[in-house]
Amino acid sequence: MNKLRENLQRFMYGRYGFDQYGRFIFGAVFVVIIMNMFIRSPILYYVELALIIYGYFRILSKNHAKRYSENVKFLGIKNQCMGVIQRKRRLMEERKVNHIYTCPSCKQKIRVPKGKGKIEITCPKCHTKFVKRS
Repeated sequence: MNKLRENLQRFMYGRYGFDQYGRFIFGAVFVVIIMNMFIRSPILYYVELALIIYGYFRILSKNHAKRYSENVKFLGIKNQCMGVIQRKRRLMEERKVNHIYTCPSCKQKIRVPKGKGKIEITCPKCHTKFVKRS
């Protein structure tokens, strides 16, 4: 068992290995395999095969600079998507406590606490006053 581990370590020496993009690719492979179990499409089979080959190609690659730049691009796209999701989630949580109104003249979003009755709101950007229920 120990000899097998040493041989594997020697083989993997200098290879790029596993990163976040690789985890994403193999997660996508898992999702496509599950979908293919229910749909039974030859197209899904070839997508699954291509993803597996690309994933192993990335793991066994010795071109560290290229694989690193691919991972950085992936993380940039992932962070943009996660930022949008987190902003939407924060907005939904905030709606429990505050009303969010839009200024009729400049379209600035204004946050007003709930439960204050009919109030006059002054836009901080253009100083337009309008009346709303909170």
